[in-house]
Amino acid sequence: MKLLIITQKVDSDDDVLGFMHAWISEFAKACERVTVICLQQGKYHFPENVKVLSLGKETGKSRLKYLFNFYRYIWQERKNYEAAFVHMNEVYVMLGWLGWKLGRKKISLWYAHGHVSFSLKIAAKLADVIFTSTKSGFRLPSKKVRVIGQGIDANKFQIKNYELRINDKFKIVSVGRISPSKDYATLINATAILTKEYAGIEVNIIGGPATAADQNYLKETRQSVKDKNLGQIIKFIGPVANKNLVSYLQAADLFVNMSRTGSLDKAMLEAAACGLPILTCNEAMPEVLGPYTDKLMYETGNSRQLTDKIKSCIMWGEKERRRLGYELRKIVVQKHSLPEFIKKILSILNN
Repeated sequence: MKLLIITQKVDSDDDVLGFMHAWISEFAKACERVTVICLQQGKYHFPENVKVLSLGKETGKSRLKYLFNFYRYIWQERKNYEAAFVHMNEVYVMLGWLGWKLGRKKISLWYAHGHVSFSLKIAAKLADVIFTSTKSGFRLPSKKVRVIGQGIDANKFQIKNYELRINDKFKIVSVGRISPSKDYATLINATAILTKEYAGIEVNIIGGPATAADQNYLKETRQSVKDKNLGQIIKFIGPVANKNLVSYLQAADLFVNMSRTGSLDKAMLEAAACGLPILTCNEAMPEVLGPYTDKLMYETGNSRQLTDKIKSCIMWGEKERRRLGYELRKIVVQKHSLPEFIKKILSILNN
């Protein structure tokens, strides 16, 4: 197949969208040709059958120029793709729909988020197929929806070096954008309670703000940590490129996710692939955790319950955490591995 991919950013060093580099590389293994149109480009290294075209955000072009480049690219490359795969930004489905329909290109949208916008409702009507990670990842009724899991590079995110861990502290890690929807307050409050009973707690928060509102939230969150005298326990690591995230996950004992977005958070599956137990309130996770749901989920915003869950995880001991971690990795490998994920997409697009 010759495939066109539309995505926000192509940059192997990006902390949020760096995973797209692995997705594109995997598509390239199974496709004759892959053309990528991105809003912004950074570092990348792809095989010869991949062509990357940027709309120009990295050079400061205007939105009008972005639009001009978009239509120029989908026209000039029209003979080099048979189907379009739009990642998350449904607006591109609306922009490209007419030309793709006239050119008899199959239109697909990947969308995995709890938010439903007016533009998403329109794009859902225009797309031929909609891919999502879980049932809760796309909340509009449509026969076009295909639930295919997430695409996790389990060869990169893997269990490693248990014997090299220094277990003088119980290490908790949380990864995600710094924003109110990620509810870091609940983790901070739980940590404050925990430190009254356990001296050896360490919490690493990995991620950065994306908007001005997020910047303000980060300031408030840092102040809360300071006010609770947790500055030596809770560390704000900042953004970490997806390709460099593995070492942080492998060094931790527990991954905690407080997200209220209602959609499957890819970082949780990356942690699970590294053999980390997960505690979360994310409503999409029962579809993933199955028999481990009650053990690994807490009520949204309930810091007391999260505290109790963390205490239970500490009490399990290293052996039980490893056993559970192996089981969680099996789930990721069986249902969310990147090669199978790409095969599912291409199989549906080829029909």
